[in-house]
Formats: sequence, structure tokens, C-alpha cells
Amino acid sequence: MKKKLALAVPPYVLLGAIFIVLPLVVFITYQNIQRQDTHLNQLLLEKGAALIRSFEAGTRAGMRGRLWGNRKLQQLLEETARQPDISYLLVTDNKGRIVAHNLEARIRKFHDTGLDYEAILNSNRLNWRILKSSSGQKIFEVSREFRPVGVPGNPDMKNKMRGFMGGHGFEAPSGQAGKQIIFVGLDMSLLEQSSKTSATNTMLTGVLLFVAGLGGIILLFLFQNYQTAKASLSRIKAFSDNLVDNMPIGLLALDDQKTITSINTTAEEMLGISQKEIVGKPISKVLPSRLLQSFAKVDEQGEIISEEVKCEIKPDRSVPLEISASAIYDENGDRPISYALLLKDLSEIDELRKEVARSQRLASIGNLAAGVAHEIRNPLSTIKGFATYFRERYKEVPKDQQTATIMINEVDRLDRVVGQLLELARPVRISPEPTDIAGFLQSSLHLIRQNAENKGISVATNLLGKPCEITMDRDRINQVLLNLYLNAIDAMTEGDTLEIGMHCLNSEHAVEITVTDTGKGIPDEDLSKVFDPYFTTKPSGTGLGLAIAHNILEAHQGKINVENRPEGGTRFTVTIPDLQQEITDEK
Repeated sequence: MKKKLALAVPPYVLLGAIFIVLPLVVFITYQNIQRQDTHLNQLLLEKGAALIRSFEAGTRAGMRGRLWGNRKLQQLLEETARQPDISYLLVTDNKGRIVAHNLEARIRKFHDTGLDYEAILNSNRLNWRILKSSSGQKIFEVSREFRPVGVPGNPDMKNKMRGFMGGHGFEAPSGQAGKQIIFVGLDMSLLEQSSKTSATNTMLTGVLLFVAGLGGIILLFLFQNYQTAKASLSRIKAFSDNLVDNMPIGLLALDDQKTITSINTTAEEMLGISQKEIVGKPISKVLPSRLLQSFAKVDEQGEIISEEVKCEIKPDRSVPLEISASAIYDENGDRPISYALLLKDLSEIDELRKEVARSQRLASIGNLAAGVAHEIRNPLSTIKGFATYFRERYKEVPKDQQTATIMINEVDRLDRVVGQLLELARPVRISPEPTDIAGFLQSSLHLIRQNAENKGISVATNLLGKPCEITMDRDRINQVLLNLYLNAIDAMTEGDTLEIGMHCLNSEHAVEITVTDTGKGIPDEDLSKVFDPYFTTKPSGTGLGLAIAHNILEAHQGKINVENRPEGGTRFTVTIPDLQQEITDEK
């Protein structure tokens, strides 16, 4: 019998049943225990309230007598607190100093310096808390304003209470400062023991519920075994539907009349249409014309069609797609009974192709630049030497002095351009060190704040995220950011804003820095060229700054992207991985 049961109920079913039933039973049991605790607290709160009202009533009754005095109130306190479940009964002033206590030794001491006594006095409800005594005993403390003199028609009671306070060496102020607080401490030992017994019974009930629920699930599974064939087919269908719906390639299924019968989620996202809009309709009414042109070749050629096309999904959106279309014929191969159309988004592949082409172009330019730079620097040194010589020789001729100075300045400018050219050509060497990004960004902004202020541009930062520290080359990244800052300032006018943001990518062990301006932006046709050497829109620019920045980030295994903001301006996003993490991963 045990073997049959073991064969009929696989281990994963038992585990699944446990994972389903156990949390439910635990939740119900926990709720019941919590409800019991809440009931216990409510019971103690009501008992404390009753004791407070009883003591206040006894105080009022005693104050009506002629012989009422300090000793009578102390006796009332002691008698009330003699009940076995009362730990203490006391009255304090509005500062927490005890004016009455069932233990006379505690009078004039402070009850608890950590309590907000003013809040208790201003509260219109009972206050309670659970604390532990010095012996480790749990005490349920109830408190509120002490109102023994609140009975109309007995104005002398206030004077008697002040007399009691005066008898113990206290001043008896009037008004708000004269208010008092009564505290009742209730021993929770017996009730806790009862609560534990109740909790044990609740847990036993939970165990029984768990066993009953587990048994019910196992019986249900055994019953389902009689439906094996039907259940198997259902699972296969569900699996296939789920597989098709979540595959990374778009799929459209058509019947023999080229009417769409189904479409998966990927195809919906690619084409920007929903299943409700196209299922049951001919493809000629719902698919873009470029897809229809490719699909028409299926019947013409009678074989699988595969080609890459640029498909215009919407008037403002074109997507590069790889199309694979085929017909499914009947068993005789005479006529198609359905069609399948597969779509693959090539956007990322196109970006990779562009990146490879750019890298090849940069490599060619770099090799050429290295040779040209070395050839130019030698004659530049000679020209600068002659210009310096003539400037010194013809000091008495101002015009020749000015000409020689212009020559020297232009030679220095050419030398800087050659230096940038060499920096672009040679491999970037980095010296990584741990860096706090927020502090680093604040430091980098000091270099350009004066330039921004002189132009009337405000600088804003958004560095309030989690602290972020990564290992990187501070000088190289500072060079990248300084280039982005200066470009942004050049693109803006008075009243614009330069905003620097930071986002720590903990899951990727990297940091993302954004440099956003509110300037005129970059023409869309130039966005793909901004990192190319010698591409610039500035009259005096060299077109090497962003190309060098791109190389520095490649050396950091990071990346830099640029986009125009819909509201105007440009946003550069710099992603810098943690080089220390990269080293750890390689090990």
C-alpha cells in the first residue's frame, strides 16, 4: 500500500501541497494568536480603566468626609493595590514626579523620565504600554489624567488635594501645571500563562488543519490521475501557447485565406498593434505595406522567404526587421492550409553594426593620425623656434613683434591639436582608484561654475540617492565630464540650466551620470556623428573632445549615450562600471 501511494503521489506534489497549505495554516494560526493578544490587551486596558475610575471614585468619596487627610489617601492607594494582579498604583504631577504611591518610599521620586507626560495629559483616551520590571516581570501599564476633583458642587476637593500634595512637600500649582496623571501597573503573569495555553491549543488546531488540508490536496491529486490523458493534452497546449507567446521572435499565424488567426506578444510590441485589433482580419488590412510585399513572394516562389527590410510601423517610427515567411501545405503538398510569418527586430544588431563600423573607422583614423602627428610636430618646433627668435630680435618693431607672437600662439594651438590627435590614436591607460561619486561630481563642477555664472547659466545637481563608491580613473573621467560640461555651456544662453544627476546601479555594479542642458539641442541627423573624430558644429572646435571621451569610457568598459530631450536640450548619459568588480569577476 505504501509503495502504491508513493508511486501515485510524486514528491513534488507533496512539496507543492506543503508550500500551499502550510503558509495558509500558519497565517490563520498567527492571526488567531494575534487576535488573542489583542483581546488580552483590551481586557487589561478595560481592567486598568475600571481600577482608575474606582480609585477616583474612592478619592472623591473620601474627600467629602471631614477627617480625610494624607494618611487616608495613602491607605486607599495601598488597599487598592493589594489585589494580587496589581503591581503598583501611583499618581504623578505633569513632570512625572510621584505625588502618591502604594509604596510610600517611592513618593517624590520620578516615575519614568522617558515618558511624554504632556502628551498623556492632552490625550482624551487611555494610554497603555507593556514594560518589564527590574525582576523581569511583564507589566501592563495604563495611564490617563487623574480627575478626582471633577465632581460639580464640591469645590473644596481641589483644596483637599492641594493639601495632600503640600503634606508631602510639593507645591500645589493651579491650572494646567497642576494636573496629575494616574498610573496602574497590572501583572501579566497569569494572563500570559493563560494566553500561552490558548496559543498552544490554537497551534494544535493549526496542525490538524494542515494535516486535513494536505490530505485533501493529495486525495484531489489521486482523483486527477484518472484524467491523465486529458490533463496531459491540456498541459502540452498550455506549454506551447506559453512558449509561442513569450518567444523573443514575433510570430503571426494565418489560415489558408491569409486571415490572421493568432499573434504573440513580441509581434504585438514590434508592430504596435494588439491581438484584438488584427485577429480575424485579412493581412492586407492590418499589416504594413512593406511586410505585404515580402509576404507576397511566398506564393510566387513557393518556398521559405527570408530577407531584411526597413518597415515603417508608424509615420514617425521605422524598425529594421528580418522577415521569414513560409506556407504549410496539406498532406499531398497541393495547396497551403496555413501560413507562418516570423519577425525579428534587428535594432540592436544594427546598433552593433554601426559600433563595429565606427570602431574600424576610428582604428584607421588612429593609425593615420599617429603618423601624421609625429610628422607635424617636428616642423612645428622649428617654426616656433624661428618665431621666438624673430620676436626677440625685432623688439623695437611692434608690428613684427605682433606677427611673431601670433605665429607662436598658432603653433601652440596646432601643438595642442596634435596632442589631442595622439591621445585619440594611442591606447588609453587608466589608473583606477576608489572614488565617492557624489563628492567627485561636486569637485568637478567647481571647475566650470564660474564660466556658467559669467554666462548667466544655473547649475543644478540631483545627487540625493544612495551613497555610491566605485573604482575608476578620477582624472580620465574628470576629463570626460569637463568636456560635457563645457559643451553644454557653449550650447546654452542666459537663463538656461545645466543639471547633473547620479544613479547608483547596484545590480550592475556601476554608476550612471547624466549631464542635461536646456539649450538648443543637436540636430537629429547629427546625433550618430557626435563621437566621430573631427565632427563639430563649433566654428573653433577640433571635433576631438567627444571622440576622446568615448575612448576613455571604452577603456573603463563603460559607455556614453546622447539624446535630445522632448522639452528641448540634450542629455548625455555616462555609465561607468566598477573596475574593482570587473577585476574580481575575472579572478
